[in-house]
Amino acid sequence: MTLKKYIGDKAFYRTVLAVAVPIMIQNGFTNLVNLLDNIMVGRLGTESMSGVSIVNQFIFIFNLLIFGAISAAGIFTAQYHGMKDVEGERYTFRFKLLINFLAGVIGVLVFGFFSEELIHLFLHDGSAEGDLLLTLSEGKKYLYVMLVGLIPYAISQAYASTMREVGETVMPMVASIAAVVTNFVFNIILIFGLLGAPALGVVGAAVATVLSRFVELALLIVWGHTHTEKCKFLMGAYRSFHIPRALMGTIALKGLPLMINEFFWSLAVTMRNQCYSTRGLDVVAAQNINATIENLVSVVYMALGTSIAIVVGNLLGAGKLEEAKDADRKMMTFSVLCAVGMGGVLAAISPFFPRIYNTGESVWQLAGFMMIVTAIATPFRSFAHAAYFTLRSGGKVLITLLFDSIYMWAVVMPVALILTHFTGLDIHWLFVICQGVESAKFVLGALLLKKGNWATQLVADESLKA
Repeated sequence: MTLKKYIGDKAFYRTVLAVAVPIMIQNGFTNLVNLLDNIMVGRLGTESMSGVSIVNQFIFIFNLLIFGAISAAGIFTAQYHGMKDVEGERYTFRFKLLINFLAGVIGVLVFGFFSEELIHLFLHDGSAEGDLLLTLSEGKKYLYVMLVGLIPYAISQAYASTMREVGETVMPMVASIAAVVTNFVFNIILIFGLLGAPALGVVGAAVATVLSRFVELALLIVWGHTHTEKCKFLMGAYRSFHIPRALMGTIALKGLPLMINEFFWSLAVTMRNQCYSTRGLDVVAAQNINATIENLVSVVYMALGTSIAIVVGNLLGAGKLEEAKDADRKMMTFSVLCAVGMGGVLAAISPFFPRIYNTGESVWQLAGFMMIVTAIATPFRSFAHAAYFTLRSGGKVLITLLFDSIYMWAVVMPVALILTHFTGLDIHWLFVICQGVESAKFVLGALLLKKGNWATQLVADESLKA
């Protein structure tokens, strides 16, 4: 095997980075501001930070459900764009709008009616720090305001994802940056009561987030519908909500496993974190610190995974199967190498970063330990993430279901549940074992990719638009 098989030329990386860099900037800026927001809430104390962290576990499930809902249609959007088929792009956009709106309504109802029961799942005695009742109260206040932003977020993702899939990656980045700036500014004002505003604490954090959702949606709608020469799928998009039955059935067939996958994968992650929480509220706080900084350092490989879905999807749609395989192999190598570097950054800051938060020594020490473990796991997660998007780009949604959520529930969750409920294992060993088992998924990804049968053209059949 030659090095050229895994390393591309300058032209290749220019093409990849043209897609990836705007996504990296968007996600990086979003996660940086989320980090600063998290630190601001963390300055309110362990209870406020933990209450917000618990609620964000459920918002995380909702966000992944939205991602799953648009992912199947996105596979077809990318391939239709590769064929220069605007009508097909428009149909997939309509599908996203309808399914996301429905998901938003369901999210509001579930979180609204079962807020207390859901938050209680993460509240356990045995912490060195923290008041459980105060944590519950802070979480409920935060959640009730956040519900207002669920539907605007869902609709904005239909716009942003379709724009990216047709090559317009800059405007979703700009809208996202505007949203996070709005979130950051209003967080400063509303959490601490600056410029004459009341000090609202966690409610202020939620209000700022909701305002940012509306800003992002407004920018995407206004720009998209005034630049239809770049977003041709928006021309006549609302004249009707017609979607050809054959195409809708095919997207649904591909989409149902993806929605199931994203829902059950995010649910498994949340339940794994719930297992950690049985060791006390200080574990919830430490895990929140670790997850927040992990999200920031992982933006590079996460963006490259999304880029794989777009670049490889376009090549598959154009019928260039061998070229798609070659591009995928080189992008995956690049992603893993970047992850090694970012893991090194995470390990280097682990002794210092947790002390920014207004918690205590036990939380600081545990969060630093979690960051080191996460740093070691990052390259393996990068490979698994890239493998997931590779399989998805070729429409292998049932295989991605096996690779992603079924692996979590069949392998990771039994380990977490057994160790949590049938042993007195310390949180340090519990975290190491669970993270190790989860990271081992990269082996399964390598085996699935080795077959090479993931590279398929999905949109060549005109009968789908009948």
